[in-house]
Amino acid sequence: MALNPQLFPNGMPVPFLNELFVLSRDGVEFEIDKIPGAGKIRTRGTIYLSNIRMVFVAKKPEDFIAFDMPLLFIHDEKFNQPVFHCNNISGHVDPVVPDNENRALYSTHSFKILFKEGGCGTFVPLFFNLIASVRRSQQQSTAEPRVDPLQAAQTPVDEMMRHAYVDPNDPTKIYLQQPNSESELRRRSYQSQPA
Repeated sequence: MALNPQLFPNGMPVPFLNELFVLSRDGVEFEIDKIPGAGKIRTRGTIYLSNIRMVFVAKKPEDFIAFDMPLLFIHDEKFNQPVFHCNNISGHVDPVVPDNENRALYSTHSFKILFKEGGCGTFVPLFFNLIASVRRSQQQSTAEPRVDPLQAAQTPVDEMMRHAYVDPNDPTKIYLQQPNSESELRRRSYQSQPA
């Protein structure tokens, strides 16, 4: 989890090196707890899903502009189909802890993504496939238990996209081509860049 990641002027997240955006989904309501200075927040906006992370960008920024969740740090994710409410994905995400900070000072966040406008038949399978792929990559690596999400991001996005079913009632936008990449705008990691 990283609060307020870098965004382009149009609101799209600035990609990491080797990051591929798979889709974006408007019309979602995002709920997250333990935001510093704000507590629990529930707001509407857009979710961006890549081979590395999921980024929520608020439509009307109040307490935060965006929230970044590395796929490697998400756990206990679950797709819910309640009888009287909209479909949603809930789960937990561990924070991205800066190198010079104590892990004990940061707690795990609970999140929920509510699909308020249209179906979720495109988003849900791609989300769960990417999570599974990142976990397989982490298990195959011989690195320490908490590896950099960028190193575990070698997911078969192209293969998933070739086999994706697109629901006509689902407002999800699938990216067949990545945004123009200008090297000075790409970030290398979750750590802040030196000035």
